[in-house]
Amino acid sequence: MSPDIAEVERALLALAPEDRAAVIERGLLSLDGADDADEAEIDAAWLAEIDRRVDEYVSGDTKLVDADEHFAQIRAKLTARDQ
Repeated sequence: MSPDIAEVERALLALAPEDRAAVIERGLLSLDGADDADEAEIDAAWLAEIDRRVDEYVSGDTKLVDADEHFAQIRAKLTARDQ
């Protein structure tokens, strides 16, 4: 490990956990080539999807299923497929 990397690592580990997480997240995002504009676009798309799903629920256009029931249905389908 080069001295620069070791110095950065020491500085990172000296941060409070929340700050460390923020720095690590930003570093990981940089590896994906995502920038703030991409992140804002993704956040906007998720908000639009949430609004759409809430509207479907409020209007009665969708049926909610208990998570345990849903996962049981998926497991049953996968088991049937594998046989």
